Formats: sequence, structure tokens, C-alpha cells
Amino acid sequence: MVVSFTLIVVCVLVAFIWLLIEVKRLKHKIFAIFLIGLILFSYFSFAAIFSGRDINFKSTDGLIEAGQIYFSWLTSLFLNFKVITTNAIKMNWGVNVSSDS
Repeated sequence: MVVSFTLIVVCVLVAFIWLLIEVKRLKHKIFAIFLIGLILFSYFSFAAIFSGRDINFKSTDGLIEAGQIYFSWLTSLFLNFKVITTNAIKMNWGVNVSSDS
């Protein structure tokens, strides 16, 4: 009886330790996926914003201009998301009941 109880306690401890390690690994995976997504978003947004512009990235003035353009675009992107979200919240999402009389 004591051996079986001890075996159950050991199995529970092993499962707990394994679960704890997996949760830590999951946190690292989620953070890595977030960083990869952030890098891809930055690359494609830079490519889309600066594709038709003649900006000199080797000068300080060019870098300042590029930063202003990028952060202006980023601000307008988040403001547009805010407007779309608030408009979606304000909509009447109830069931439309119409009578065909």
C-alpha cells in the first residue's frame, strides 16, 4: 500500500516538473514567434512605405525623414484600427427579424 502511494506521489511530481518545463518552453516559443512576426511586419512595412520614395538612408537628414514617415504611417495605421474597432462595436449586432407580410 505504501509503495503504491509513493509511486503515485512520484508520478505526480514528475508530471508537475515536466508540465512546468513545458510551460517555460511554451513562453519562449511564444516570445520567439512574436519577435519573428515583429521583424516580418517591420520588413514588409518598410518595403511598402519606402518603395516609391527617394530617401538617402546614409545621411542623418534622410534617416530622420524616414523615421518621421514611418512613425506617421504607423500612427495612422493604429488610428485606423481604432476607428474600425469602435465602428464595429457601435453596430447593431442583434438578429434582424423581418416579417414578410
